[in-house]
Amino acid sequence: MNLIVTDNTRSNWGLIGRRQILYAGTLAVLPFTAASANAPDAFDIRKFGAKGDGRTLDTLAIQKAINAAAAAGGGTVFFPKGRFLSFSLRLKSHVTLYFGSGAVLVAADPGKHKGKYDAAEPNQYENYQDYGHSYFRNSLIWGEAIEDVAILGPGMIDGEGLTNVSPSAPWTIGIGRDLPATPMLQARIADHAEAVKKMAGLGNKAIAIKNSRNITLRDITIFRGGHFGILATGVDNLTIDNLKIDTNRDGIDIDVVRNCRISNCSVNSPTDDAIVLKSSYALGEVRPTENVTITNCFVSGFAVGSLLDATYKREQLKDILPHLTSGRIKLGTESTGGYRNIAVSNCVFDCCNGLALESVDGAVLEDVVVSNLVMRDCTAAPIFLRLGDRRRAPKGAPIAVLRRVSISDIDCQFLDKRYCSIVSGVPGGLIEDVALSNIRTLNPGGGTAADAGVKPPENEGGYPDPDMFGPMPAWGFYLRHVRAITMHAIDMRCLAPDARPAVVTDDVTELKASEVFASAAPGAPLTAVQL
Repeated sequence: MNLIVTDNTRSNWGLIGRRQILYAGTLAVLPFTAASANAPDAFDIRKFGAKGDGRTLDTLAIQKAINAAAAAGGGTVFFPKGRFLSFSLRLKSHVTLYFGSGAVLVAADPGKHKGKYDAAEPNQYENYQDYGHSYFRNSLIWGEAIEDVAILGPGMIDGEGLTNVSPSAPWTIGIGRDLPATPMLQARIADHAEAVKKMAGLGNKAIAIKNSRNITLRDITIFRGGHFGILATGVDNLTIDNLKIDTNRDGIDIDVVRNCRISNCSVNSPTDDAIVLKSSYALGEVRPTENVTITNCFVSGFAVGSLLDATYKREQLKDILPHLTSGRIKLGTESTGGYRNIAVSNCVFDCCNGLALESVDGAVLEDVVVSNLVMRDCTAAPIFLRLGDRRRAPKGAPIAVLRRVSISDIDCQFLDKRYCSIVSGVPGGLIEDVALSNIRTLNPGGGTAADAGVKPPENEGGYPDPDMFGPMPAWGFYLRHVRAITMHAIDMRCLAPDARPAVVTDDVTELKASEVFASAAPGAPLTAVQL
C-alpha cells in the first residue's frame, strides 16, 4: 500500500512507500548501542584498560578514555556492561559519557580502596552556604568551565562509597544582619573547622558541574548519590530528562542556573529534598536561578532503594515526625540570589513533604507558576511559602522579597494533623500577590480547641521549614504577613472532626476569597483572625 503525504504549501511530496516512511522515522530515534562503540568518535573504556570487575580500581583507565576523547576534539566515552570502580573523574568539553545496559559506575570507598577523591577546592565564600554547595571537585564525576557535555544512560551510577555527610555552615543566620559574634558562634565555627578536616579525601556528590554551559543528563539511574545526586551551579542551558534517582540525601540541586529543563524524572529521597532550586553565593556573586521548568516528575520519600526495586517501602510512615520523610520539590533554602521565571507542572508527590517556596537570605523570589500537582500521603505542609529574615548573605543584604506566585490545580491528602498549608512572611516583610486556585485537600482532622489557641512564633531568622512554627492553629491554611492574596475554588475536608478553624489569618490585607468550602467540627469556626 502506498501513502500520500502532503503539506499545506505548494509543494507535494508525492507517493512514498509506507516502509520508507517508517524506516526513516526509526533512524531518527536509534539509541546508542554497544555496536556504536566501534564508531570513529567512540572510546570504549575497556580498550583503555578498565576491568569492570567491581574490585579493580578503573579510575585511571576511565580518565584516559575521557582525555583521549577530548584530545580528539570530542567523542563518546562508552561504558559497556560491568561494575567499574572509581574515584573522581574529571569531565572535559565536547565529551559524552554513555552508560550502556548493565554498565554501573561504582563510587570507591576511601576506607576500603587505595585512593581518595579530589580535594575540595578553596572557596573564599564558604560562609554563605553549607559545605556541600561550596565545593565541587570532591565528587565522583565533576566538571568546571566545560561546554557541550552529556551523560547518558540507560546504565547506572552507584554512589556506594560516597558519604552523605556535609558540615553545615556555622553562620546559619546573621551575616547580612551583622549580628554579634557570640561565644556560642565561635564554638560552632571551631566545630565546623574540625568537621571540614574530616571530609578530606571523601566524595559527597555523584555529579557536580560548575560554571558551564550546554549540559545534558538523560536516561541514567543514580543510586545512593551522596549529599547531592546532582549539583549544578552556574550552569547555562541545562537539560535533565528521564532520570531515576534513589538516594540518601538530595536528588537534584540546581543553583544559580539559567535556562534549565527538568522533565520526566523519578526522584526518591526520604531524608532530604528530591528536586530543589537554590541561589547561593558559592560563586561570589548575587545571581538568580531563572528560566527553569520542572515537569512530569515523580518525587517520593520511600525507603532508600525501594523506588528502584519497585517495593516502595513505607517504614517511615509508622510514626510521622518532622523530616522523617522529605522528598519534595522546593525553591530554597539557599536564597542569596533569588528566583524568577519558574514553572512547575504535572508532578506527583507520594510519601513525602509538599511544595516549598522560600526566600530568606535577602533575595527576590518572583514570577513562579505551579500547576497540576497530586500529593498522596503528604507528611508536612502541602503548600509552604516562607519569606524569612535569616540573611545568610554578604553584609548589607536587604530583607527578602516573595511576590507574584500562582498555585493552581492541586489535589492533596496529608497525614499529620499538626500541619496545614502555610503562607508566612515576617513583620516588616510581606509576601505579596499570591493566587491560590482549584485546590482540594483531605486532612486527617483531630485538632482540639486548645490547638486553635496556639500562636506560632515568628522565628524570623530560623531555618525555613514547615516545622519551624510548631503545631498550627488552623487545619487548612495559615496566612500571616501577607498582602494581596486570592483564594478561589478551594475545597478543604477533614477525615475526623477538627475544632480548629479551617483558615487563620494574621496581618493579612487585600484577601479575596470565592468558592471556598471547608468541613469542620460542630461549632468550630471556619475562619479566625489572630491579633
